[in-house]
Amino acid sequence: MSLLNPVLLPPKVKAYLSQGERFIKWDDETTIASPVILRVDPKGYYLYWTYQSKEMDFLDITSIRDTRFGKFAKIPKSQKLRDVFNMDFPDNNFLLKTLTVVSGPDMVDLTFHNFVSYKENVGKNWAEDVLALVKHPLTANASRSTFLDKILVKLKMQLNPEGKIPVKNFFQMFPADRKRVEAALSACHLPKGKNDAINPEDFPESVYKSFLMSLCPRPEIDEIFTSYHAKAKPYMTKEHLTKFINQKQRDPRLNSLLFPPARPDQVRGLIDKYEPSGINVQRGQLSPEGMVWFLCGPENSVLAQDKLLLHQDMTQPLSHYFINSSHNTYLTAGQFSGLSSAEMYRQVLLAGCRCVELDCWKGKPPDEEPIITHGFTMTTDIYFKEAIEAIAESAFKTSPYPVILSFENHVDSPRQQAKMAEYCRMMFGDMLLTEPLEKFPLKPGIPLPSPEDLRGKILIKNKKNQFSGPAAPSTEGSCSPTASVGEDTVWAGEEGAEPEEEEVEEVEEEEEEESGNLDEEEIKKMQSDEGTAGLEVTAYEEMSSLVNYIQPTKFISFEFSAQKNRSYVISSFTELKAYDLLSKASVQFVDYNKRQMSRIYPKGTRMDSSNYMPQMFWNAGCQMVALNFQTMDLPMQQNMALFEFNGQSGYLLKHEFMRRPDKQFNPFSVDRIDVVVATTLSITVISGQFLSDRSVRTYVEVELFGLPGDPKRRYRTKLSPSANSINPVWKEEPFVFEKILMPELASLRVAVMEEGNRFLGHRIIPINALNSGYHHLCLHSESNMPLTMPALFVFLEMKDYVPDTWADLTVALANPIKFFSAHDKKSLKLKEAMGGLPEKPFPLGSPVVGPVNGALAPTSNGSAAAGYRAKEETTKKAAGKAC
Repeated sequence: MSLLNPVLLPPKVKAYLSQGERFIKWDDETTIASPVILRVDPKGYYLYWTYQSKEMDFLDITSIRDTRFGKFAKIPKSQKLRDVFNMDFPDNNFLLKTLTVVSGPDMVDLTFHNFVSYKENVGKNWAEDVLALVKHPLTANASRSTFLDKILVKLKMQLNPEGKIPVKNFFQMFPADRKRVEAALSACHLPKGKNDAINPEDFPESVYKSFLMSLCPRPEIDEIFTSYHAKAKPYMTKEHLTKFINQKQRDPRLNSLLFPPARPDQVRGLIDKYEPSGINVQRGQLSPEGMVWFLCGPENSVLAQDKLLLHQDMTQPLSHYFINSSHNTYLTAGQFSGLSSAEMYRQVLLAGCRCVELDCWKGKPPDEEPIITHGFTMTTDIYFKEAIEAIAESAFKTSPYPVILSFENHVDSPRQQAKMAEYCRMMFGDMLLTEPLEKFPLKPGIPLPSPEDLRGKILIKNKKNQFSGPAAPSTEGSCSPTASVGEDTVWAGEEGAEPEEEEVEEVEEEEEEESGNLDEEEIKKMQSDEGTAGLEVTAYEEMSSLVNYIQPTKFISFEFSAQKNRSYVISSFTELKAYDLLSKASVQFVDYNKRQMSRIYPKGTRMDSSNYMPQMFWNAGCQMVALNFQTMDLPMQQNMALFEFNGQSGYLLKHEFMRRPDKQFNPFSVDRIDVVVATTLSITVISGQFLSDRSVRTYVEVELFGLPGDPKRRYRTKLSPSANSINPVWKEEPFVFEKILMPELASLRVAVMEEGNRFLGHRIIPINALNSGYHHLCLHSESNMPLTMPALFVFLEMKDYVPDTWADLTVALANPIKFFSAHDKKSLKLKEAMGGLPEKPFPLGSPVVGPVNGALAPTSNGSAAAGYRAKEETTKKAAGKAC
């Protein structure tokens, strides 16, 4: 049970990282190279470096996106810096000493911190071990106490030349209300002048906690404490705390035999850990302040921490998973203009994405290097080989499971397609899956291999043709490009299409006709919805030979796909086409996605790179719901929050109803789903802490993403009573989502806004990863980066949904004696209200009759108790039928 023993332990920092290493830090723009000592603090919160002048620069570990060494690290372009490192000498070992740390608030706005060590291979060790700290599940999902501890660590590291903590740093750290900061310092008997400084020895953790309690009092927790502590005593005993844990912090749906409630002897350790008073610890007593720190600790994580780890079965066919997928991956801004960047491939793969898109076009003379760009727009180009190199380096840094490269291929040159294939073979090496696995041949009725079967492999999704004769000629212009109808339409004659021989000739002739008559209006029309996807060309032998399990084909119908029963064939749909299919044939769409994969991508008119809401397509079991990763809008936030779980593997196992062929699932159903127990979720937004660096009024929004039949209401608190962003309290009724049909498909979003609708922070968490009870909800930025200061204090309650008509039966089954005792009292009160009871209400030997006005009539022996037993038996029989 996590309340007594947290599932995850904080990351361990290797000794050499905290001891530090000498590096030279360089910058191409300033052409300055400075000796520094690079370190990680012992708790793993910050990477920092100290110059010879004793100045210090910090990098929050949570802001680091990547670490690189060797040939993948940044190389100086400045000749001055190249001379400093003797880079132009043939025997130079510069690449063995490099280290680049990449940080940034999102995937586009990046900063590169470049270091060179004095010894070889030091950069490699630093890159691997720092990235391990970054990728630890608790780095971004730490407890409230950890984030508050980060502030203390930073304050005690940023010392002035005299080795003291400048008071001005407190004002910078807590800028919302300077007077409150001064008052809190005074309450701790510390200097408060802006030019004053504090000895680190005078500011231990105990004083820091007292400072926080003065700066940010928690009256709302005092109220909770008062309702559970000993009467007329200012403390809780271990028995009181045990009662609180079992009644409030425990999920009421847990089976008491499988998950025993907490015992006082187990709870005693929590008092020892969190109570600040030594005397209280000796007595086994918890004070209100101890209660605050207990509720901030890792034992009270709002997340079910085991869900962050890789915990799902990874041996199911690929089609049984949701796969984290990107659209037009190379773009950094809009779809019409802006920079393309190979760096985006690294960033999305590092974020856990497992399917990236490459829009390939023919390169121009003299080098004729294939390029990646968005056709018929003003976006810039990147070389195809740069993108492949970036993918090769970053593919498996975050997740070991397969990466799918979705090619939109417009390269109508056999020679350049051969060059593309050669780059893939050369740079990916053994990672590239060029032949189907022996156990999973490309035959109808055979399922796809699993993520585990394809571990560490890169799969190519490109048109595939069958070549029975000699290889395609390598002279330019020998084969004309072909316009196809859908994004991933296969050529006639391809294995996926299997038309008759006569049909092949007809289709080819028709398509050639179409391709020869494409005018500007038709091109614009294709761009309006499908984008340039409809202009793909044929796959020549070299590229075609790389395609196996992800063979694109034009979608004809669900019936046709079921008849062919080919799991290795995939179709892509614009969001509009997919929505149309979903609204007309939702059950068939779900069944289709059990067998084979579908890819959904944004319509071509989203020139601003906005995203559609992915939830509706996840509800249909669509695996690759591709989004624009460069745009951190609400759909992308939901995508990032969902795929943070299951070890950030990029694969999430679908519910069994979306996998089993013997089950039918309609995502639009408003009734209960067979065998799935609906959930009722109640959330009370109680208070906030350090929500803004300004004194502003704030409010909180709460909404649910799930099936169409789930509660759709978006709740909102009132504005906080005053412009207090340090510890506002909202005293409002709980927000209730009464019937969440399939909790495994639903997520909760809680967002904090400032007056005027300015975003301050939010959190999106899957329903099945939430814990019941009182919790601190540490907020994230728009790009899902953890924010150190802002948090909400909430009360969550989850229970099985019970319709009103079954409420009495549920109570009776849970506690029959209590139910019938209450029922008896209610009947007596009703009779008393009707004029009192006769001394001998019924003569002996009265015949058995049924319930009269809700009260039980006597039995043949005159025993009312026997009558109650009869009704209890009837109730049990009814319960048996209901179950």
